[in-house]
Amino acid sequence: MTRPRTSYPKTAARKAQDKARDLLPLKAGIQPSVPIDGPIAGNAVDLFSDGACDTMAGHGGWACILRTGEHELVLSGNEAGTTNNRMELRGLLEGLQSLKRPCQIRVITDSQYLRKAFTDGWILNWQRNGWKTASKEPVKNQDLWEALIGQAKTHALTFIWVKGHTGHGENERVDELAVQERKKLRAQ
Repeated sequence: MTRPRTSYPKTAARKAQDKARDLLPLKAGIQPSVPIDGPIAGNAVDLFSDGACDTMAGHGGWACILRTGEHELVLSGNEAGTTNNRMELRGLLEGLQSLKRPCQIRVITDSQYLRKAFTDGWILNWQRNGWKTASKEPVKNQDLWEALIGQAKTHALTFIWVKGHTGHGENERVDELAVQERKKLRAQ
């Protein structure tokens, strides 16, 4: 005797997986090496970003990891004639631009420059002062800051600073990727 097949409602875990797949095109099966302040849920994404630059040659690389649940997207790239701060900003910008819809983002970075611009009101002051610093100098990387402001209007950003080169798994990983991208330019 065969039993009729019963359809079961989706479990909470299955619903979370489906929602994660809708946020970004991700690879499955990746687990965080160091948890950051508990799990993420819903439209929440952890975004780890970093930049690297050879200041003598101006070769730079950026990288980011976006993670939601068990899904992950890794992005990286490089640029000639750049600075380390530009690469830090590009890592975040490229990650934000890759998202399919508005999300709650936890940005995990070792860049105080990037974090403080958002959390300490630097961006607001620069805008009020016509994109001038407190010392009346033009703000460097204005083009990237303006693009990041546009993304910040789409996504809810929270910044978490981690000290670089101290064994934080994802921070070490994005740093390695950014350095690899920088080295690609040197090899050309």
